[in-house]
Amino acid sequence: MLDQLLVGTAVSICNITIHSLLMTAVVSVSRSTSTIRASHPSLLLTCVMIATALVLMAAHTCEVIVWALAYRMFDAAPAGSGLIYFAFVNYTTLGYGDVLPKADWQLFGPMTAMNGVLLFGWSTAVIFQVLSRAMARTAGDMTLD
Repeated sequence: MLDQLLVGTAVSICNITIHSLLMTAVVSVSRSTSTIRASHPSLLLTCVMIATALVLMAAHTCEVIVWALAYRMFDAAPAGSGLIYFAFVNYTTLGYGDVLPKADWQLFGPMTAMNGVLLFGWSTAVIFQVLSRAMARTAGDMTLD
């Protein structure tokens, strides 16, 4: 059990690192848009939010792939299972239950889910912050027709 906790913690740290690097980039780019004077503020707001969501989706996909690689390295998933699918199901806490980890690595699934929940919450906070800042910057420029 200790080996599962150590490996799961190492994978989680790797994912937190990936997430923090991409969050830093998202926040930096978001801040740089404050100097843009848009003729169509609602279009700028839409573009900022689409870009933010796409970057966050890419971050989560990379993090799922890291879990899938860990499943492969430690032979945690049953033979013939789709590792990325298995990692996605655990990471998103979807939990279909159609693929189960090997008995020796049963804690990997819940650790993946815990990591996913934490990083999805972090992403939600960043989306809210980016949206709030973008709306505040464009509030004076936006008018309702």
